[in-house]
This record gives sequence, structure tokens and C-alpha cells, in this order.
Amino acid sequence: MKKKATIQTAAGLFCILFILTALVPIQAEAAEKIVRLAYVEWSETIASTNLVQAVLQEKMGVQCEIIPVTADKMWEAVATGQADAMVAAWLPSTHGHYYRQFEDRLVDLGPNLEGTQIGLVVPDITVGRQTAATGQRNAPYITVESIPALKEYARKFQGKIIGIDPEAGIMKKTREAMKVYGLTNFRLIEGSEISMAAELSDAIRKQKWIVVTGWIPHWKFARWKLKFLDDPKNVFGGKEKIHTMVRKGLKEEMPEVYRFLDNFQWSPEELGQLMIWIQEDDGMFPYDKALRFMRYNPEQIQSWLK
Repeated sequence: MKKKATIQTAAGLFCILFILTALVPIQAEAAEKIVRLAYVEWSETIASTNLVQAVLQEKMGVQCEIIPVTADKMWEAVATGQADAMVAAWLPSTHGHYYRQFEDRLVDLGPNLEGTQIGLVVPDITVGRQTAATGQRNAPYITVESIPALKEYARKFQGKIIGIDPEAGIMKKTREAMKVYGLTNFRLIEGSEISMAAELSDAIRKQKWIVVTGWIPHWKFARWKLKFLDDPKNVFGGKEKIHTMVRKGLKEEMPEVYRFLDNFQWSPEELGQLMIWIQEDDGMFPYDKALRFMRYNPEQIQSWLK
């Protein structure tokens, strides 16, 4: 009897071991189901990417990793399959050169946001009171209205246009605009969105002349009164759209994820609200703010998951 019990125990252990061994490939396959989103650390892209990550993880139960890169590497990552998707393709102008380079190697799901704009921006703020005793608005302390007029005031601007990271599409367009409008007495200062916003804040506080690379949507337009300089030769293009791009094969491998990304679409006002919430904590907790957006907009979230 003891020998028989030993044989049964061994057989039972063998069966358990066989089942566990069979489950290993299944578990490994499940663990590999990670959606990777490439993004650039710009305010609007941080907001949209964290929101997509939150919906994937909290509503769909899909693990999601977000990967910060430069603009050129973002496009390359999706085109080569290192990332599954991005929600930050500015078209047709800002990222047009990247689209032409990679369009045959990725899938365009169309706009997730419409009504964007890029260009050169200056404060539209008056010195002292906004209005005179007559009730008329006082003139802004920066009187330039157009990009070609910048060269007349190069000394006031210290010959600088404050930019962001060098690979950004708006930087390429700014270099082009400087050539088209003959701004030979200006230098384009490379940096980051954070450094650009910090210099803009300092200049407004001290009422110094400053011109920066700017785009809508961005939280700085909610915080300060700013204006785009006229671009008579349309170097920066008109209104643009932000598209969602995914790698080839995603539809077949992750159909639910593909459908959600295809449905993902919102308004500049909705994105603006999320950006302001993120900015309130100096950009430190974007995922938590994305969860807050989900709580405030359940019907919008559900529409993406249909």
C-alpha cells in the first residue's frame, strides 16, 4: 500500500509539473502583451499619451509603457516596430518631413485632435492698466505684429528667438522662416519646452521683449495673453491636425487596442483642461491627472471603447 501511494503521489506531482510547464508559454505570451507608446515631452503630448496609457490600463486591462524620445525618434520607433503607436503626429506641415520619410512603414489612423497652430509668439500684454481712462485698451508693450517686422527690432529682442528641442518640427519651420524673411540678425536658441516657458515667464514678469516658438494647444495660452505673429508667406502653414500613428501589424495582433486608438479623438478645450491640471503640479503627476480627466468625462471615455 505504501509503495502504491508513493507511485500515485509521484504521478500527481508529474501531472502538476506538466500543467505548470504547459502554462509557462501562455503566461509568457500574456506578459508580452505590452503596448508601447512613443512620445516627446511636450505639454500636449505628455497629456494625451498619459491619458491613452490610463485608458488602456484602467479600462482595458492592458499594460502600457510610455517611452520619451525626440520627435525624429518617435516616428522612427513606430515605423520600425520598437513602439506600437504615438498620438502626436502634427500634420500636414509640422511633421510633414517625417511623414514623407516613414509613411510606407506605418498606419495613419487619422486626426485625434483638430484646430492646432504653430508659429512665432510674443506677449500681448500692456504696461500697467489694460485700459485707459477712455475705456480703450492700452497698446501692448511689444508692438511687433508680423514675422518680417522682427528684423527692425532685433536689438530689443537681443537677437534671439527662444526655441525648444532641435529636432522638433516647429524648429525646422522656424529655421525656414528665418531664411524666408531674412532674419539674419537673429539666432534660434535651442533648449526645451520647459526652458522656453521659463524664459517667457521671466520676460513677462519683467516686461522684456521676447519672441518664442509657440503652438496651440499649450497651457501658456491659458496662463498669459499671447499672440501669433503674422506669417504672410505662410511658412508655418495654417491650422493643423494631430494624428494617431500605429505600427503595421497592430490591428491583427491587438485588435481591441487598435480599435480604441482608432476611436480616440477629443477637442482642444478638453486637452487644454488636462494640460492645465498637469501644469498645476509643475508637470509632476500627469498619470494622476489623466485619471482625474477620466472621472470627469466618463461618457467621452466610453465612446472611445465602443
